[in-house]
Amino acid sequence: MGPMTEYAERYRKVAGAFSERVRAVPDGAWDAPAPCEGWVARDVVRHLAEWVPGFLSSFWELELPPAPSVDDDPAGAWLALDGALQGTFDDRSLAASERDSPMGRSSLEAVLDQIVTGDVLIHTWDLARATGLDERLDPEEVHRMLAGIEPMDEALRTSGHYGPKVAVPDDAGEQDRLLAFLGRQP
Repeated sequence: MGPMTEYAERYRKVAGAFSERVRAVPDGAWDAPAPCEGWVARDVVRHLAEWVPGFLSSFWELELPPAPSVDDDPAGAWLALDGALQGTFDDRSLAASERDSPMGRSSLEAVLDQIVTGDVLIHTWDLARATGLDERLDPEEVHRMLAGIEPMDEALRTSGHYGPKVAVPDDAGEQDRLLAFLGRQP
């Protein structure tokens, strides 16, 4: 295994914070309402456990190993997905392989960095908010994501993936601004 890339390091840091929250979900809290309308905490993991493997099989013909059911074992489902993704980053030839993707021609690790790492970051807050855990996100990653998505405001609104922006005070911190930009009530 070669040296870890910036993409792999960023994923490992963001996913590690999500894994900490997943492991800390109190008994019975998997069914607590989550910030995403109609979701409970378990659905935050379900979302990742369903779309990420589907994306990888569609664009990279990559089949991830079977994982526990989110209904039976949400923590196990996430940890299996996380392990598979870490393995993808660690397999340097696979991580560097290029394909045409929705973001144009790109390496697998760059695509994962662009769409999976950010999704895990935001869903860390969703899971924490739903289950009463620490809602603080990595400030460096919040800054990076906010700077990257603010210029794409119009495209994001028309994608249907995000709700309308929520108003926050002018002096709101970057995490609150990011969450509000993505339609969440910080």
